[in-house]
Amino acid sequence: MKAEKQQRAITAFQDFLTTPLETLLQQHLNTDTSTVVALFHHMAATVPAYKDFLAHHGVNPDQYQTFEDFQRLPQLTKENYLLRYPLAQLCRHGELQTCDMIAVSSGSTGKPTFWPRFFADEMQIATRFEQVFHDSFYADTKRTLAVICFSLGTWVGGMYTTNCCRYLGSKGYPITVVTPGNNKEEIFRVVQELGSGFEQVVLLGYPPFLKDIIDTGIARGIEWQQYQIKLVMAGEVFSEEWRSLVGERVGSQHSCYDSVSLYGTADAGVLGNETPLSICIRRFLANHPEAARALFGESRLPTLVQYDPVSRFFEVIDGTLLFSGDNGIPLVRYNILDTGGIISYDAMLEFLRKYSFDPVAELQNQGGRGVRQLPFVYVFGRSNFTVSYFGANIYPENVTVGLEQPVIREWVTGKFVLQVQEDADKNRFLSVVVELAPGVEESEEKKQAIASSILTQLKRLNSEFANYVPPEYQMPQVALAPTGDPEYFPVGVKHRYTRK
Repeated sequence: MKAEKQQRAITAFQDFLTTPLETLLQQHLNTDTSTVVALFHHMAATVPAYKDFLAHHGVNPDQYQTFEDFQRLPQLTKENYLLRYPLAQLCRHGELQTCDMIAVSSGSTGKPTFWPRFFADEMQIATRFEQVFHDSFYADTKRTLAVICFSLGTWVGGMYTTNCCRYLGSKGYPITVVTPGNNKEEIFRVVQELGSGFEQVVLLGYPPFLKDIIDTGIARGIEWQQYQIKLVMAGEVFSEEWRSLVGERVGSQHSCYDSVSLYGTADAGVLGNETPLSICIRRFLANHPEAARALFGESRLPTLVQYDPVSRFFEVIDGTLLFSGDNGIPLVRYNILDTGGIISYDAMLEFLRKYSFDPVAELQNQGGRGVRQLPFVYVFGRSNFTVSYFGANIYPENVTVGLEQPVIREWVTGKFVLQVQEDADKNRFLSVVVELAPGVEESEEKKQAIASSILTQLKRLNSEFANYVPPEYQMPQVALAPTGDPEYFPVGVKHRYTRK
């Protein structure tokens, strides 16, 4: 075990340090689908939980040799796989010590889910960060201060991001990392005291939190423009209007190069990332909704990123994304319940030509970096009725408990609509529209009591909410609607508890 771990770590780190980014991002051009077939056979041979899972589904690994065979394999989900086996059995050789770190995310009950990983697993994710810092921020040529604004501790985002940014420093990038976490005062202190010593400052955190940092800083007289601010975000879909607004407030001159969103998950790290090319395309689509509808099949604009199929291999089944990738817990055909789709590089450019738009030429006029022949994945979000707020997944079940408390349960039917909305200044807030019971009249006292009850249960049940969302943004804004309200609670229609 010791020798195997040492060799995995040495090989992974050496490959990362010595292989140019250009080479890393072109490996997929010379690699076919045999990579994921090999991952399947490796899992079937070394992961006890997967061996048992396959046996229960009558799968003999020896009979699954081609990619066509691979596509017939049963899907993995959190319920049918991750929650059914002890943590160690999900790891290689059934031994948790094959990993060296455990991160935490919380589920609908607030009970933590543990995600073990090994140093070598982080190298693939470090390449995603290298792509961001090199292609978007030119951080190979600029002294860069990376300010980690994600929650620290056991939460997956902060420590994972910190590690990957430090690996870039080991590779020779002039990057220095500082970790105030989501402590607003500490963020202001480190930026003001350290920022002037660097050519650019990168803030890494959840979109609404970073906007709050920027707006609060402006109110305090901080001149963000002097720090050449760049943003790395994760966890939530945001509009291009939002990107433009925040960019203006920090003095951004190049929308396609000054901010990047990551498509990540606690299960497997970063699955894909925005690139200058994907942002250029998304901004075009935001201004041409008819093109967006033709491309995505919906009028809402999804997150659009590029991904490396050698690192994370995507499939689409009935509008739902599956991915396969090697991690502390290896996963094959894992259904994370995200709705979306995939588009090849060539197919994307061909589609855009129909609308007389050439994003590659557009970027050449802006500097030229960030054009990689990687496929695209677009993501509308979870299909299991969660909403994402400051990076925390909020579940209807959490709100339900707040409405089931004494006295309050006499006022309401139990139906509600949970959504994240924006005010006129593009600040996000948590909105809950609650259906009143027949004959119950609306009052300000009821609104306040319901909001307080929901907040109490969110903080009690959802540890992500309690740790990720700043206290001043935690109180939900409650609106009360009469029974059968046609906008939110139409009679005879299956009720949906969330709206995106």
